[in-house]
Amino acid sequence: MPNATPADAEVILKLYDLRREARMRDARNWFVTFDPKSFDDFVATVFNFGSNENAYFRQVTTYWETAASLVVNGALNEKLFFDTQGEMWFVFARLRPFLAQFREKMIAPEALRNVEKIATGTPEGLERLQRMEERFKIIAQLRTKAAHEAAA
Repeated sequence: MPNATPADAEVILKLYDLRREARMRDARNWFVTFDPKSFDDFVATVFNFGSNENAYFRQVTTYWETAASLVVNGALNEKLFFDTQGEMWFVFARLRPFLAQFREKMIAPEALRNVEKIATGTPEGLERLQRMEERFKIIAQLRTKAAHEAAA
């Protein structure tokens, strides 16, 4: 893989800048709390067209799909992207349990394909994804413990 170029750095900085836009920041903040436990939970939010949550979901996922497509299509250095865009693995890890059913229901087999290619296409990407999924389990355990302690 060739070294990153100053043009790659400019794209990375632009991606960062776009993530700071007010509406995108709202969408990203919402996505952190988006924690569906089942496909029914997922559908209740994602297919609630016209809601802020649906808009936030679409904004976050299309942002990351666009960013990943830059890498997949050779417009952005993959290593530089990997080193600077860890949030994409968070998003993919959150959606991965529901992705097959989402694609089927929407008749959209291409949905988040670029994100998936980047997140799972290398041993390093898979390792990062597995660590993220492990963090989700730890956080869920901590939340359960805190809820039990609060109820006691």
